[in-house]
Order: sequence, then structure tokens, then C-alpha cells
Amino acid sequence: MKGSLVDTHLGNIIIDASVITQYAGSVAVECFGIVGMANVNMKDGLVKLLKINSADIGRGVSVSMSESNKLILDFHVIVAYGVSIKAVIDNLISNVKYKVEEFSGIEIEKVNVFVEDVKVID
Repeated sequence: MKGSLVDTHLGNIIIDASVITQYAGSVAVECFGIVGMANVNMKDGLVKLLKINSADIGRGVSVSMSESNKLILDFHVIVAYGVSIKAVIDNLISNVKYKVEEFSGIEIEKVNVFVEDVKVID
């Protein structure tokens, strides 16, 4: 996806996919129980924890558009040990859906979450 188009009464707004990716990643790491985003190396099958304050936080997020011009977001996350994964993911999905739709003005069709690892928090 190169960018998203939002029609307004004054003209068109084009939002680059990297903007949505970065914003969605920052919203995700704010959620309780999310330790961080995971950078998955498909070649080696390795999962790397991305730093929360890193400019690369969006690397654990993939954005695409559906045929109905709605966003589809894929998250690769690392979850804290000892929390309910279902509760954490439900919270992540609802927060991301609300905040990204408000931020971009584009409706979200689907949010897919891939739990790549579980880490003990110090």
C-alpha cells in the first residue's frame, strides 16, 4: 500500500502508509501487557524485540487496504509473561481501532495480531 486517500469537501488528503504504520505501532506499545513490537526475520525465523522509543517501532506493523478501501493492520507483538493474552489483545485491538480511525479518518476493516514471544518484565 503506497498511501490512503481521504476525500473531504475541500479536496483530497493522501496519507502515506508509513505514517499509519508508525502511529499504529506507537498506539500498540502503549497498551498494557505489550512489551514491544517484534521484527520478524522471515529468512532466519528470528524474532527481535524492537525498542519502544525506537524510530523503527512501525516495523512490527503491516498496513494494507482491502477492496472496500478500509485498512487491514497486522501486528507482530511481544506480550508480558503472566498476563491474559486474550485480554491484552482485545485491549490492543479496541485501542488501535479507535485511535487509528480517529487519527486517519479511514475505517479499519480488520486487525490481525501475531503474538511472537512472551517476555518476563523486570
